[in-house]
Amino acid sequence: MFSPDTNTLSLTVSEAEAGVRLDAYLASQIDGWSRSRLQRLIDEEDVLVNGQAVKSSYRVSENDEIEVELAPPSLANFTPENIPLDIIFEDDDLIVINKPAGLVVHPAAGIQSGTLANALAYHFQNLSTRAGAIRPGIVHRLDKDTSGLLVAAKTESSHENLADQFRAREVFKSYVALVYGVVKQEAGRIEQPIARDPRNRTRMAIVAGGRGALSLYKVRRSYQSFTLLDVEIKTGRTHQIRVHLSWLKHPIVGDDLYSGGRENNLQDVRLRAHIRKLNRQFLHAEHLRFSHPTTGEQMRFVAPLPAELLGLLEQLEARP
Repeated sequence: MFSPDTNTLSLTVSEAEAGVRLDAYLASQIDGWSRSRLQRLIDEEDVLVNGQAVKSSYRVSENDEIEVELAPPSLANFTPENIPLDIIFEDDDLIVINKPAGLVVHPAAGIQSGTLANALAYHFQNLSTRAGAIRPGIVHRLDKDTSGLLVAAKTESSHENLADQFRAREVFKSYVALVYGVVKQEAGRIEQPIARDPRNRTRMAIVAGGRGALSLYKVRRSYQSFTLLDVEIKTGRTHQIRVHLSWLKHPIVGDDLYSGGRENNLQDVRLRAHIRKLNRQFLHAEHLRFSHPTTGEQMRFVAPLPAELLGLLEQLEARP
């Protein structure tokens, strides 16, 4: 059971819940919302099932991933905006973008403009609308302060195909993360369930009975009091890498939500100031691999670390 004291909910359908109508399923999961009110959200495409808008009569299936925007932004306020994009690849079916940190992927409660979705609507005439009118082309997301690779769909069929690949865990996603502390194990596996933190609804946490989540990591480079990791995620839970690495007692550098102010413990004043000036977490989506939705060809992309992250690594290299 979930409560509407947070604006966005992520749900996974269990075996026991499969087969019921979407509106009935949501009514059973969300306190204080009538079925008719939830039907309006579904009709306005503020409910996504496996990344796609569906009808209230849709019968949920086991492992369906459902995202509900309980305080949706107004479509009337959505306008294309001339925000520069770093386009890595484009063809008739899709666009691969290197997203900068600080850019929100799509409008949400309290965020009406300045998003990647607004930029896509300005730069491209044809985009998929399967994720809703205020999420044109959006197939998956990165956190605001995470940079790196993201794929958007131009056509409905491409969106559906890509969403199916994400759902089937056929998309390879690898990130670079700088964490506090020296990670002693050269490689590891973190398989811990994630859900809303019951004590702080702005955070996610490791919660028994939460959604299954799997992250794999390898040490790329060790520094004095820090470790650079390669992290591959097999699932796409909200804040997954950030929560898993915090649970491992090695939170991501610059992650104000999950690092617990670890930079305050640094005796190196210059390094502490550098981390604070990042104004972002050291998490970058470096590698992305998927099958082309039309040709089936394996598409592989790499986005190098942005300058502000490289600058921090250079400072760590220079430490005695």
